[in-house]
Amino acid sequence: MFVRMLLRAAVLRRGRAAAALLAMVVAAAVATAMLNLYVDVQAKLRREFRNYGANVILVGKDGASLPAGALSRAESVVAGRGVVAPFALVVARTNDGHPVVVAGTDFERVRQLDRWWSVSHWPAEPKQALVGVRAVSLLAPKNQSFDLSFQGHTIHLTPTGTVQTGSAEDSRIYLSLADFVSWTGVQPTTVEVAATGTPEEISSIMRQLQQAIPAAEVRPVRQIMEGEARVLGKTRATLLAATALIILTAALCVLSTLMGWVFDRRRDFAIMKALGASDRLLNGFFAAEAAALGGTGALIGFVLGIGIAVWIGRVNFHAPVVPRFSVLPFVLAGSIVVTLLSAILPISLLRRVQPAIILKGE
Repeated sequence: MFVRMLLRAAVLRRGRAAAALLAMVVAAAVATAMLNLYVDVQAKLRREFRNYGANVILVGKDGASLPAGALSRAESVVAGRGVVAPFALVVARTNDGHPVVVAGTDFERVRQLDRWWSVSHWPAEPKQALVGVRAVSLLAPKNQSFDLSFQGHTIHLTPTGTVQTGSAEDSRIYLSLADFVSWTGVQPTTVEVAATGTPEEISSIMRQLQQAIPAAEVRPVRQIMEGEARVLGKTRATLLAATALIILTAALCVLSTLMGWVFDRRRDFAIMKALGASDRLLNGFFAAEAAALGGTGALIGFVLGIGIAVWIGRVNFHAPVVPRFSVLPFVLAGSIVVTLLSAILPISLLRRVQPAIILKGE
């Protein structure tokens, strides 16, 4: 009987029920889409930021080289939570005596670490060099081989590609780390780390790196870390603010609908009271109607919200947004809570219904 009464109330007042249901569907759909994006977009933004290079740098204290095994220890700390690449720098001279900065590194690691570099062709053989676009005219204007000297040692190199970043890399020469150490005897002085995770997780990685390599100084790349935190913070605030605004609007719509619902059904409630229904029974009946409205709207809105989230991810990020079904309990509970809160004022009006006055037509 209770269920029949709920269905009958919705059928007889389809207009008001549909308006309230539509409001809850919209609120649930927006909440579902925003919560899915809230989780998925943060992960995507973090991956995008990793394409801009390292966010943590390890350097030898007082300009000294890093201790032996620093790279392997840094890798063990990061352990799948990022990319690690070693760098060693010296100032060499060309045959004409011009100074030029030469860096030794692991090209395979750098390709993963600095995906934003514009490289025409990566070296793959010994004694091959990656030349910065500003250094090409000085060393190999016709793509010819060239010699570099450092502390009386000379190395003959073949340029295989150019690198352009708009920064200091454009004026450098990059060699494989094995060729660099064999030529100069200088070990890596810097290890760059592109660590993934939340700011708290990255801070934890930095502390672990400092403990694992006491002779190194661990520094954050503040432009990357602060920029990432700022973008993530603004994105999170925007999503939550939009969700809160839509939910508040839906709550007001539901409140207006329920107020009208009580006004239209005063005679029904008066008859129920005259037949012996208690205020607690009427309040429970009305709250059940509101909760059923919120639950139905949440289920429909969840399906629509998943579709909206997938569409936004494809249009704005050119990548799929994975549906998060773990969001459903929160959306369902939130929708029911919103409708129950909206029903508080209408329920208070039910208590003022006087059967004798209403049934007399006054």
